[in-house]
Amino acid sequence: MVYSAIDHLKCSKCEKKYSANNLINICDCGSPLFVCYNLDLVKESTSPQEISKRDVNMWRYHELLPVKDPKNVVSIGEGFSPLLSLDNLKKDLGLNNLHMKYEGSNVGGTFKARGASCGLSKAKELGAEKIAIATNGNAGEAWAMYAARGSIPISVIMPIDAQDTTKMICKAVGAETFLINGMISDGGKYIDTYKIENRWFDVSTLKEPYRLEGKKTITFEVIEQLGWTFPDVMIFPTGGGISIAAAYKACCELKELGWVSGQLPRLIAVQAEGCAPLEKAFLAKQMTTDFFEGAHTKANGLRVPKPFCDYMVLDAIYKTKGCAISVPDEEMVESISRIGGKEGLFLCPEAGACVSGIEKLKNNNLISADDNIVILGSGSGLKYKDIIKTNDLEVLDAVSK
Repeated sequence: MVYSAIDHLKCSKCEKKYSANNLINICDCGSPLFVCYNLDLVKESTSPQEISKRDVNMWRYHELLPVKDPKNVVSIGEGFSPLLSLDNLKKDLGLNNLHMKYEGSNVGGTFKARGASCGLSKAKELGAEKIAIATNGNAGEAWAMYAARGSIPISVIMPIDAQDTTKMICKAVGAETFLINGMISDGGKYIDTYKIENRWFDVSTLKEPYRLEGKKTITFEVIEQLGWTFPDVMIFPTGGGISIAAAYKACCELKELGWVSGQLPRLIAVQAEGCAPLEKAFLAKQMTTDFFEGAHTKANGLRVPKPFCDYMVLDAIYKTKGCAISVPDEEMVESISRIGGKEGLFLCPEAGACVSGIEKLKNNNLISADDNIVILGSGSGLKYKDIIKTNDLEVLDAVSK
């Protein structure tokens, strides 16, 4: 039996093909690479019924993941997070079918664990000796944890104002951690400048082909958890946009396999008003984004002024008849308390953006009450220790007995 049906890599823009047996970053044309699988081999090797009998983690879909030898899988139990029906919130919003894919159950408390597990595993299999990542925080933390487990040295470069908890975790797991006086894009430029000198293999967003493969398992799981059917709408907090590109790839692969039928879900990106290059491009009907000057938001994961894979994200949105919107930071924070009070979940502000985005989508008739909607609860709010203010809490005097 085959473990992975990986066949080759293909450029997402010029479609040039590459061998999947070599450690490689991007195409010669400068664009991200996609992993292509032998789907006939997948059909011969497994089925939805067979997958349902496997361990409940993201590697249950291993034929559609790139690691050839299971001995190279670096895992900390990531994946198969709960798909929660938001019964109280949906009534509040006037919706009939609202679910959240809650990713706070992953190691590190975010969905970034999936991409790190898959990307690190494949980098290890292909012989990477040292890796580097530019990050807003959570991805770097996830890669640092998996690099430690996979015994591969890693250098993490994040903005100086990244969450303190993320910096602390990177140090705690032994990552060489640097702060840069700028944004994630400045960290990327630093790695580009010094990667040869430092012998770094760059694993920043879509600077290698395999992180996306881990991210697509979110959509695999949603579809399996819905009884191998597509939802009508999937809503993602969107900074770099890799989750939307991954969701589209996952849906196309499952449809081509014949495991799911019907229309693909409408893919919707929710950004911060202070950093909304994809929304701006979508409204202008552009296929690429312009650099978003003065980018700012409390949701660090949404602060990506120009996504490297912008054309892939926009293409997925256009092809599925989705859209891109933005919400102000104040609404994100309010939504954290709103869903906390309704559903008992403490979300990060990025996920809070999706909750506030739902109201905007409904008010603009971009979703309907009867749509089956899934939002990505990308992570826990536990790292954002100051996002909910507590200085107004009443202090009680101790009772003496």
